[in-house]
Amino acid sequence: MLLRFWGTRGSIAAPGPATAHYGGNTSCVELVTRAGQRFIFDCGTGARELGNHLVAHEPKPLTATILLSHTHWDHIQGFPFFAPVFEAGNRIAVCAPQGANRTLPEVLAGQMEYTYFPVELSQLGASIEYHDLSEGDHDLGGVRVRTRFLNHPAMTLGYRIEADGASVLYLCDHEPYWERLWRSDAEPGKLESMLHDGDRRHAAFMENADVVVHDAQYTPEEYASKKNWGHSTYFYATQIAAAMNVRRLFLTHHDPAHDDAFLGRIEDNARELAASLHSPLQVSCAREGYEETIANDDAGATLSAGLPASGAASSRPLRILVADDHEELRGMVGRALLKSGHEILEAASGAETLAVIERDKPDLVLLDLKMPPPSGLAILQHLRSSPETRTLPVIVLTGEGNEESARICFELGATDFLDKPFSLPQLDARIRSCIARAAQP
Repeated sequence: MLLRFWGTRGSIAAPGPATAHYGGNTSCVELVTRAGQRFIFDCGTGARELGNHLVAHEPKPLTATILLSHTHWDHIQGFPFFAPVFEAGNRIAVCAPQGANRTLPEVLAGQMEYTYFPVELSQLGASIEYHDLSEGDHDLGGVRVRTRFLNHPAMTLGYRIEADGASVLYLCDHEPYWERLWRSDAEPGKLESMLHDGDRRHAAFMENADVVVHDAQYTPEEYASKKNWGHSTYFYATQIAAAMNVRRLFLTHHDPAHDDAFLGRIEDNARELAASLHSPLQVSCAREGYEETIANDDAGATLSAGLPASGAASSRPLRILVADDHEELRGMVGRALLKSGHEILEAASGAETLAVIERDKPDLVLLDLKMPPPSGLAILQHLRSSPETRTLPVIVLTGEGNEESARICFELGATDFLDKPFSLPQLDARIRSCIARAAQP
């Protein structure tokens, strides 16, 4: 497979002499299989140059699949300038995780209204198909494409393409599920030593990959003030890639404030970290214009374990129980989730929580640990011991965001664990990911 970087910047384009080496365009990465299947990860401003290149150099009609990680503007703003969508005869498939309240065509059409752009989505000449994806296995043009939900304040997917005997992952935008990756009572560097189940799922998705392109917008020092914004550090990405036997890691989604000299230092630090872990991992900061042919000469290489086939992510209204003894928090969370179209139930004590679950059958429970009895832990244990509620998604929301609490909650069967404070868009995305995952066969 041939990998090319057309845009490596995050948040907003940052062109200029100080960013000329690593590039100033927002995210866009091209991957072409030996048989000619073309995949395009994200459609930031880098898509303009990619589109011009394809029109000038590729035979017509053109076929391509665009895999959007999500629909935040820096990942779709190049779509109206992607030249192949204007040419009749071209066939373009656009795939993305389904948004909370709008379809993918509605989202793309929104930035092409006459208020913002002179050509509407319906006026494009190419044949365009739209596909909503959830977590699972997908056959796209005969190529195995696997998807995994990422941790971002919007429904976001990571992609793993397995073709030509090799595997390439695109994981952008993603934030650690827990600030500390490893349990304090376990040996670092092993999958089972990761504290949060979300980080374990993320790491397992990367296992034995030939190439991983991973969000690394922040340094560890910057992350402290950027938590809940939905992005990783080079430290997090490098540690997981090294632990999961990844061969090649590209750090991407560079912060617009990071110039070439700054990114050069990040690259050096990441390489030193990999060496300190005694890992053969090759690490680079993604650079606009760079291309690499990916070949796996190891005939015995192991690809990732199977994921269930899946269709669209759920966007139906959900019945959500907010169980917390703090009225202010119940109100804040409830009002935000109502705006997203959900039906909200409330409970202020453990006894009330169990009664509401039995009576109203919620789709998901947001559970505080410290409530009038029974406690959140006792409720979780009870739910998992009953056949009627064994698979009910439960997200623990707590100010007790310590390692012991997280470990115990996952051991008792919590679906997710989110410590306070958290952002409301982040909470909604985590809810929808849990529901979509629970709906899989």
